[in-house]
Amino acid sequence: ARTGGRFSRSCVKCNKAAKRGSERDLLPDAASLLRVYKERSMKKKCSNEDEEGSLCCCEYINHHGEKTHILASCCDCEDLDEACDRCLKGKSISSQSIERVSATISDRLRIPWLLGTGAKKIDITILPPLVFLPIFLHIAALHFFLALTILTSLPILVLWYYYVTHQKKGRTLFFLSLGLFSLGYMYYLFLTEIMPRGTISSVQVILLTTSLVLTLVSVAQTKKDPGYLRTDNRNTPIKGAQKNSISPCTVNGKCEIQPVGWDASTTLHHSTLNGKMQMGQNEFQKDWCKVCKILRPPRSGHCRICANCVPRLDHHCIWINNCVGQGNHRAFILTLFLFLLTSLYGISLTLSTICRGQSIFMAFFYCPGVYKEHSTALSFTCVWYCAIVTAGMGYLFLIQLINISYNITERETRFALRDKTGDKYLCGLIIKTDEYNRGLLNNWKEFLQLQPHRRKPGIEDLV
Repeated sequence: ARTGGRFSRSCVKCNKAAKRGSERDLLPDAASLLRVYKERSMKKKCSNEDEEGSLCCCEYINHHGEKTHILASCCDCEDLDEACDRCLKGKSISSQSIERVSATISDRLRIPWLLGTGAKKIDITILPPLVFLPIFLHIAALHFFLALTILTSLPILVLWYYYVTHQKKGRTLFFLSLGLFSLGYMYYLFLTEIMPRGTISSVQVILLTTSLVLTLVSVAQTKKDPGYLRTDNRNTPIKGAQKNSISPCTVNGKCEIQPVGWDASTTLHHSTLNGKMQMGQNEFQKDWCKVCKILRPPRSGHCRICANCVPRLDHHCIWINNCVGQGNHRAFILTLFLFLLTSLYGISLTLSTICRGQSIFMAFFYCPGVYKEHSTALSFTCVWYCAIVTAGMGYLFLIQLINISYNITERETRFALRDKTGDKYLCGLIIKTDEYNRGLLNNWKEFLQLQPHRRKPGIEDLV
């Protein structure tokens, strides 16, 4: 009996130890939890593939891979409920909770769509200019000092937001929305506040309207594909090379490329491990993209925001939410020119109407009695707002003209300043390198003969 009792107690201890061990084994770590979550998400997405094709105008697939409806946008938001509870209790809200709430709100902010693909997602960065710009302008029209404060703060806020988004390397529609809405709102105020005064002829209205329409058409052209390079390096067009000049075979981990027209003794190697490229004995890396894994034409660059390589990349323009490259650089210059022309013409018509008997230049700085009426004060405030925006666009336009004249891109100017391979003139306004400079006329001829990359435009090009 004594032996049996000891045996039973030892069995109970063994069972408890085995149970605790099995419980420890059942506790998954963070990596396994993440893996299980991803597997379940993929299963949900795969199960909903057939349902996506039959979505009604108000249905959509959320970021969890589940099918839902616009009317359920305010339901089942645990993160928002938790954040509200902690806020009401006076507790702090973690940054992770704020990010989850922001992601949920941006995912549920949608509009019905009638093309059979379900409700379309709205980028939340579009909304601030639509809401706050009219409010700020109407407040600024109440008094001169309010106008001075607001018109000074707006550029600072815009530059701060640009700095934040530039650090995160994320895409945003804020600047595109601000530019397009500014054009539309200024034109609306011109029709409602300036036109009824009877000093604007129909010819002037037609000219202003035509200039505005041409500007919008040019923006749509600029929003097209700047010439994104394909990820398959065997199909990537290389200047002076043909498709059969690229060998897909690898020898000792290296892929040999022999472009047609190059010296026969010069062989181009790029390592599949580190992406280094060699031409003869000189190693270089600038034509091999480690991210896209492609061999790029000369003067191409990789945009970290668009996550693509662009031939003759100039820069990523926040005002069009797109890269400026070989395919749309000419349209970008035309857009800047038409915008400046439209803005300056609208400013001159407005000042000649609300400040009669004065020259446009003098009326810009001194217009007596303009704050006696809210209508004239609002128009005068909008004139100053347009002047600030026009000054910024004018500076960008001037930089572009200078760079084209010296056959250098904005990306190449940054590299020249970083590597100290270029000469600076006029306090850095002009950056000159002799790498591609062929003279003023030849540089402009080369720019005007750029061949854009053609593809079928989609509705995504509008945003």
